[in-house]
Amino acid sequence: TNMKHNVGSYDAAARTVLGLGMMMAGHHLRSAWGFAGFIPLLTAMAGFCPLYWLLGIETFTADEKDDPHGPGAKPV
Repeated sequence: TNMKHNVGSYDAAARTVLGLGMMMAGHHLRSAWGFAGFIPLLTAMAGFCPLYWLLGIETFTADEKDDPHGPGAKPV
């Protein structure tokens, strides 16, 4: 399936930091809640957030759509 990207680069960076922070905090506190950090991390890597899709939110800008090296780039 071809998911339309709806997570922009700054949003993905924030999700990565948040996800890693949640995972580290969960590890430090010996809590299973650290696994919740995988959610923002995976949505950042995929460039797609199901919640954004449901709410019609898109942080992926027109500039990023036109970037031949961006996450939406088609393989050669």
